[in-house]
Amino acid sequence: MFRRTYLALTAAALIAGPAMAGGHSKDIVDTAMGAGSFGTLLAAAKAADLVDTLKGDGPFTVFAPTDDAFAALPAGTVEDLLKPENKAQLAAVLTYHVVPGKVMSTDLSNNMMAKTVQGSDVSIMTDDGVTVNGASVVQADIEASNGVIHVIDAVILPK
Repeated sequence: MFRRTYLALTAAALIAGPAMAGGHSKDIVDTAMGAGSFGTLLAAAKAADLVDTLKGDGPFTVFAPTDDAFAALPAGTVEDLLKPENKAQLAAVLTYHVVPGKVMSTDLSNNMMAKTVQGSDVSIMTDDGVTVNGASVVQADIEASNGVIHVIDAVILPK
């Protein structure tokens, strides 16, 4: 009985393994949800109808501002962006935080420019830590099944 159970569990694990791309079973949205510090980002992604996109195949690189980063914006900014009439502006802000492809911290170089999904470039610096348009990367390389998250300490805004 023990041997049969062991073989069944081993077979199940071998079959399930390929379903986890790169060994990560959670996509970017589920990974961010599990982290517990991206409630505002996730609410904004939902309001901008971007959740399904971020759960898609990707790969995506997300420079993800924390709840504290959103809280540091001027009073009323987040509330205004979340209004239905500002959906396009909100989507532009959020997609400015996303780069197509999976860009790990080891792929970054000083004075690097990266084209965002929004269409504009972000400037990446690697002197004295990594920054994206001046926002510091406080945690890098959080892998997900469809890309990677780099946690940043500020919301970056397109020009």
